[in-house]
Amino acid sequence: MTARSLRCFAGIVEREFQRFLRQRSRFFASLVRPLVWLVIFGTGLRSMVGLSDIPPYGTAVAYEDYIVPGLVGLILLFNGMQIALSMVFDREMGSMKVLLVSPWPRWYLLTCRLMAGVIVALPQVYAFLACAWLWGVRPPVYGYFSVLPALILAGLMLGAVGLLLSSLVEQLENFAGVMNFVIFPVFFASTALYPLQRLGETSAVLAEVARLNPFSHAVELVRFALYGRLEAGALVITALTTIAAMALAVWRYDSGRILRRHLAAS
Repeated sequence: MTARSLRCFAGIVEREFQRFLRQRSRFFASLVRPLVWLVIFGTGLRSMVGLSDIPPYGTAVAYEDYIVPGLVGLILLFNGMQIALSMVFDREMGSMKVLLVSPWPRWYLLTCRLMAGVIVALPQVYAFLACAWLWGVRPPVYGYFSVLPALILAGLMLGAVGLLLSSLVEQLENFAGVMNFVIFPVFFASTALYPLQRLGETSAVLAEVARLNPFSHAVELVRFALYGRLEAGALVITALTTIAAMALAVWRYDSGRILRRHLAAS
């Protein structure tokens, strides 16, 4: 990687951090959502949901301990949608043209944008894990380090899906509905809140949907990594989904359709 490409990457990361710091409510919102689930739903359902022999825990585990990796996934999921929203906003405001006509390859610019979004998301995740530790959810100390690669890969997957989504949404006004259509089915039809085994006991169809949901595999990758273990199947599926979503996003932006459409609109 040359010095010029590093400056380009650093500039995009700095821009994303400045945008994030200007939107302080975004940081608190990213914490409030999972904390509501952890404090209210986790406490309320603790006595109703008994979990035992669930990998990677091995023994009986409190419901709050189980849902924390899923809530980490929720933070990364909302961050992926935030990446998509910022891309659509830049396109509406006209600054997207600077990206699209840049001499740098679009795949490189989109990758930088994706990585910048993940870098911004990591402090939010660790802030939530700190709050969860204060609430009594305390994985092994080494888990806070071993989970970092899983967080990066899961963030890249969800951010790549966000980039692909941003290439498909025509107008900013339509994005709120698209976000709700994507976030809630993806989150609830996954293993974020309940184990796959329990889903199979109540609904074979929902269990199959959750098994096929890439978000479930991202959550399981984070869950196992938080306890110092590797879930190979989740790793493979998360990586393949990242590659496929990013390739489609680059193709959409590199095909010239988006550039021609928005240059014509201006």
